Amino acid sequence: MIDLEEAQHRSKTNLPSFLPSEGDNGSTRFKPAQKPSPKTSAKSKTGSVCIPLFGGDGFVQRLHRSLMKFKTPALSIFSCKTLSKTTKSLMASTITQTQTQTLQSDPPEDIDDTLCCGQPREERNGEQEIPFAQPDAASFGSGSPSRCLGGQSHIERAWAHWSALGRPKLIVAPMVDNSELPFRMLCRKYGAEAAYTPMLHSRIFTENEKYRSQEFTTCKEDRPLFVQFCANDPDILLEAARRVEPYCDYVDINLGCPQRIARRGNYGAFLMDNLPLVKSLVQKLALNLQVPVSCKIRVFPNLQDTINYARMLEDAGCSLLAVHGRTREEKDQKKVRADWNAIRAVKNSVRIPVLANGNIRHLDDVQNCLEVTGAEGVLSAESLLENPALFAGYQTAELAVGNEESNNGRKLDQADLLVEYLKYCEQYAVPWRMIRAHVHKMLGHWFRLHPHVREDLNAQSRLTFEFLYSLVDQLRELDVRIPLYYKDTHIRRVSTDGLATGT
Repeated sequence: MIDLEEAQHRSKTNLPSFLPSEGDNGSTRFKPAQKPSPKTSAKSKTGSVCIPLFGGDGFVQRLHRSLMKFKTPALSIFSCKTLSKTTKSLMASTITQTQTQTLQSDPPEDIDDTLCCGQPREERNGEQEIPFAQPDAASFGSGSPSRCLGGQSHIERAWAHWSALGRPKLIVAPMVDNSELPFRMLCRKYGAEAAYTPMLHSRIFTENEKYRSQEFTTCKEDRPLFVQFCANDPDILLEAARRVEPYCDYVDINLGCPQRIARRGNYGAFLMDNLPLVKSLVQKLALNLQVPVSCKIRVFPNLQDTINYARMLEDAGCSLLAVHGRTREEKDQKKVRADWNAIRAVKNSVRIPVLANGNIRHLDDVQNCLEVTGAEGVLSAESLLENPALFAGYQTAELAVGNEESNNGRKLDQADLLVEYLKYCEQYAVPWRMIRAHVHKMLGHWFRLHPHVREDLNAQSRLTFEFLYSLVDQLRELDVRIPLYYKDTHIRRVSTDGLATGT
């Protein structure tokens, strides 16, 4: 059995493979250092067998024989029949020669094609390349408070770290091109206690300096922070993770993206067909990083498969699990409600902290979800895009029922939130495509009343802050105000069925 504690103490933790230098605006600019040359061996000091993921005659047979030697809890959850199916899935998902050449080639000029986004690459709202927003190494701490505490188990360290962060309950979910730094800071102002970055492509992150500077920015106030990567190669994932570990509280592995681009790239939820690879990704980070590794997953159609999956991740070294209560095939959240009961089953089956994702439209749903699932916290995605003040108790008019107040000392609407977001964007530069997407989300109801204003926005090939502020003024002149309704955050309506209020 792989002894995580012994391996963590024996392993030599390398510094992230980049060198900092001061940028023109006081921000820290990162230059890539020499890439580490990972060393592999047939057998470790602890007696565990290191098996190459791909290649070699008789690979599947050797893999099967090697796995059968283990008596670990992570493998005991699979019967011999299940192990055979898993082995076949590994062989079926092995990267072909063409795919390997694609992975090793230079990143495409339009990086968005690799990241589930069909929009063309645009410049950032300022200089073309502005890297990290003033990260102070001292303020970021020296790594995980849960690591290297003598005598503590992996589970104890996972809880120690979560407790040291204050056990946040209200968390901004990872959203491609949408959970960037200015939006995270806006959500934090209105009650979010932690946040995920957008999904980052691990290979491109290690190879492309421009991609790193544009797609990952942070600041000392941006904590607790999960940095999420998609990956299918443990060594590349580790190299990417080492670049960000001084500036985050968890390195997260995306195991839940259900989009077609994830199928083509062999990552996200499509790694559910290749559990040995998933396990190797988690173990690689858990044994080599200072910060804990977390995973965001979807559920299997079969509940027991989901439970086995969660336990395997925990045994591999995962310190926190975020569970989206929909399957890989259930992509439309408006048609399919998340299964909170499945999340509760996972929570009752593992010993690490669990976060729940799905059906969070307003603050009442948060309390309902926590009570039904027993999770430590909740993630919200789409609802926050429309209403970044959701966690502060504000909700949109169509969701306001009961004792909500409007314009009684708490005058706030979505245009106000947009203006605040734009102020953050002026402070922390991001690509204009992200700003455009947020404008459409936050002003969606307003645009339905005055579609000609939306047409003016769409006609702009290059945005400016001056134009966007004038857009808000134009809506004000039309006497348009769709207020957000406020409800006392101490008043909770807990339904008998937690799913009754879900979308």
